[in-house]
Amino acid sequence: MSFENVAGTPDKEQSSDCEVIQDALTAIRQHLGMEVAYFSEFVDGRSVFRRVDAPGLEHLIKVGDSHSLDDVYCNHILEGRLPQLIPDTSSEPLALSMPITGAVPIGSHASIPIRLPDGQPFGMFCCLSPTPNLTLNERDLQTMKVFAGLATRQLHLDIEQGRVAREKRAAVEAIIDRSELDIVFQPIFDLMSSEISSVEALCRFRPLPYRSPDKWFQDAADVGRGVDLELRAIQSAIAFLDALPHPIAMSINASPETVVSGRLAAVLEERLIGRIVLEITEHARVEDYVALHHTLDPLRKQGMQVAIDDAGAGYSGLQHIVQMAPDVIKLDMSLTRRIDQDSARRALASAMIFYARETGSVVVAEGIETSAELRTLKMLGVSKGQGYLLGKPARLEAVIAPADTLAGSRIA
Repeated sequence: MSFENVAGTPDKEQSSDCEVIQDALTAIRQHLGMEVAYFSEFVDGRSVFRRVDAPGLEHLIKVGDSHSLDDVYCNHILEGRLPQLIPDTSSEPLALSMPITGAVPIGSHASIPIRLPDGQPFGMFCCLSPTPNLTLNERDLQTMKVFAGLATRQLHLDIEQGRVAREKRAAVEAIIDRSELDIVFQPIFDLMSSEISSVEALCRFRPLPYRSPDKWFQDAADVGRGVDLELRAIQSAIAFLDALPHPIAMSINASPETVVSGRLAAVLEERLIGRIVLEITEHARVEDYVALHHTLDPLRKQGMQVAIDDAGAGYSGLQHIVQMAPDVIKLDMSLTRRIDQDSARRALASAMIFYARETGSVVVAEGIETSAELRTLKMLGVSKGQGYLLGKPARLEAVIAPADTLAGSRIA
């Protein structure tokens, strides 16, 4: 098991975790007044430097350098032939006899074994100096063990995170490779005509125990497969477009990352693109609107509409809406919920509706669950809506069946 791979896919959090070990090396080196500190790993009979703190000596020791375990102190310390603390290597006949002692040179040395959770040796947490240091004592060794303990705990945490990441990746890749997902559809009604104007395609994942879609998409993003999973879901959804009666459109969801990946157009059939509404999901800030528009503009010219999802929540604020100039603005359910009882929600919804009128876009209210919410939204001028009151996600044939006249009666 390599230190460079124990934590799975690297990310910012993992990078900051590695600083724990680096900081521990710096602290103990300065405390002991020694020139070199390093954290090593045993790999194929060699001691490989994974972290190094040696200011001014970078030309002599750096990350990635290695020595044969036969040539260094490590095995001798592990097996008790050398002590963990050596204030003066000339006082230890075994150390003095080893070529590396004079070659480096090593005048004083302190080293603590680092072990895996099962007790097996992983590497060493070391400090050394080219000159003897007779002030080093048992208290210094105990202090060093404290810092080595920090490094060990971080290593164990990285190993556990790596195990979780590998399990996540395997589960996500199984879904992508085997298409272990189903598509259901939630109707979006025209609140004036009481007819279905479009349906939103939603994912449901088959593996048990059941987990909500947002958790699967987050896992996929965590292991670098977020775009792949989204594209797989989109492919599965648009396969139903031919079965969707005209002129009903289909909303599909994609993150900004998927849009700018350049891979979205390849999965959209040109003959059907005029019936697609692309909902830009916003769980992270859009970093590059120019790149986003560069991808979207050709698709919009072919007839695809763009919707801003979750407007009024997260990063889907007014500035984002202005930047995107969407065809559809979907009011987040946090605005819709209890809008009949909350003047602040009504005021914000009214602002969105006014903006939509001024820019020629359409407002869709999400998450409608009560008749009072529906009446209030219609009074405010919301033209389209979806939610459990009007229709729950279901298989396409159930959504477009004549039985959906019940939802129409609720709207009326």
